[in-house]
Amino acid sequence: MMLGDKASAYAPYVRSIMRIAVALLFLEHGLSRIFGWPSALPHPPIFTMYWFAGMIELIGSLLVLPGLFTRCAAFVMSGEMASAYFISHAPRGFFPILNRGDGAILFCFVFLYLAFAGAGPWSLDALWRKKA
Repeated sequence: MMLGDKASAYAPYVRSIMRIAVALLFLEHGLSRIFGWPSALPHPPIFTMYWFAGMIELIGSLLVLPGLFTRCAAFVMSGEMASAYFISHAPRGFFPILNRGDGAILFCFVFLYLAFAGAGPWSLDALWRKKA
């Protein structure tokens, strides 16, 4: 067995670890936008675009973190990050390093990957599937 074969056996578990880490990082954005913690962002007025973005970040992260309804939540969060990039970052310039949109792009594609690949074996989605 070659190294690649051994490493690929762990890929589903690494996907679960990545999902948890990304959800925790994204949760900070939702908490900051909605509750002003851990970073004090201005509270957006209810039912505005920024309020909906914060709610998607907060609720989506809380779903993706334990791996519950991961595909659906990740798909919505991927779309939110694509919208955030084109609404907030792209108008500031072409290069993501200059328009500070590289985080939005990374989150967008990680969530898109999770929408298609699923949550991994360490998730409520996997636990639910085993009982069904």
